[in-house]
Order: sequence, then structure tokens, then C-alpha cells
Amino acid sequence: MNTQASFASALLDPDQPCPADLHCGNGADPASRFAVYRNNVQSSLINALADAYPVVAQLLGDEFFRAMAALYVRRFPPTSAVLSDYGHDFADFIGGFPPAAGLPYLADVARLERLRVTAYHAADAGPVQPQQIAAAMAEPATLGQLRLELHPSLGLLQSAHPVVALWAAHQGDGDWQAIDLQQGQNALVLRHDLEVEVFAIDASSTAYATPSHCKSPRPMPWRPIRRSIQARPWRC
Repeated sequence: MNTQASFASALLDPDQPCPADLHCGNGADPASRFAVYRNNVQSSLINALADAYPVVAQLLGDEFFRAMAALYVRRFPPTSAVLSDYGHDFADFIGGFPPAAGLPYLADVARLERLRVTAYHAADAGPVQPQQIAAAMAEPATLGQLRLELHPSLGLLQSAHPVVALWAAHQGDGDWQAIDLQQGQNALVLRHDLEVEVFAIDASSTAYATPSHCKSPRPMPWRPIRRSIQARPWRC
């Protein structure tokens, strides 16, 4: 392992000693300085996860969440310089984290929150205009060549748990005590201007908005076949 790799590895693992050959220009103890730096890096990554998954953090409580997030940070260092990308697979980690097994809906709540982050940072796109539709309808011979593209921020989640109701309850919308934890929900997430919105939709709407090859219960952002006319997703 080279020096840079050793430094990075020790930075995310508090059980590793301070890397050798570190020196402080003012004569201070390198180990104590490195410990401060390591704490700052780990705290910033844990805080990034807390910012991206606030409902997960509320469901678990701050102490549990930060302890779990610290283990994730140790196992999965950042692979991108964009901090908002960090934790994209946090839901999978939660799903395989035994201490959280008592909350079977937790991983899907995390998937919903990741879709919200993705939607917020998705590309902008204008809705199709009535005059564009009128122009297309005026040329019926070419209608078969046109495709409508759903908004780049749109994402879908099919869950066996009431993820939308759980998320909404933590926004002050609805009574969480009235939620049926055995009732699955399908979620649609999209950004309207700068506001990311979450909707519960029925199975038929989910099937309509999902490409035919997507059968997984995982989050499924739409990917267009052809770019021609962009359509704003509907409200349900």
C-alpha cells in the first residue's frame, strides 16, 4: 500500500495508528494533529449522510444513526468529490445492517430519501408546450416517430412498506400512529421548479411510468428512449 493509500485508509479507520513519516512544521505531535483531522473528515461524512437521510435519522434517533453511519463511512469511503453523491448505496447498507432489522421499512425510506436528493440535483427541463402538441398533431404521419420524455428528476419506488406515509408523517403531514405498516406504497418523486415533491401513486400509474424492462423494487429513475418532446410528470 502506497503512502497516499495508507493515509486515506487510516483517515477513515480510528483503529489504525497515525501513518508513519508525518511531521508538523511547528514541532507538534503528528498523531494528535492527525486525530483532529480524522475526526473532522469522519464527522463531515456522517453529517452529509444525516443531511441526505433526515427521516432515517429521526426514525433511529441521533445516537443510533451516527453510530451506524460511522460504520458505513469506515467501509465505504467517498468515490466522488461531490459530497451530495456520498451515500448513494446507504439504503443497501441499512438493509444488511442487523441492528436495524427491527425496522424492515427503514431501507426503503432511505431509498425514497435518496430519490429526493437525486431529484433535487437533476437536470432542468421545460414542460411540453400546447403549441408543440398542436404542431405534432397537425402532422399525423410523423406521430409514430415522436417520444415523450418524463422529467429528468422523476424517480419511482415500489415498496412493500408505507414509505410515503412514513416520510410525510415526519414532515408534519398525517398521524404516524395511524399508519398501517403492512400496507405497501408506490412513490413518485419529482422536482417542480426548486421544490422536490413526493406522491403516493397506484400500481397502474407506476406501471405506466416504468420502462417495461424495470422489474426491480429498487428506485428506478426514468431514462428516455429518444429525446423529442419533454413532458412534465403528472400529479397524483
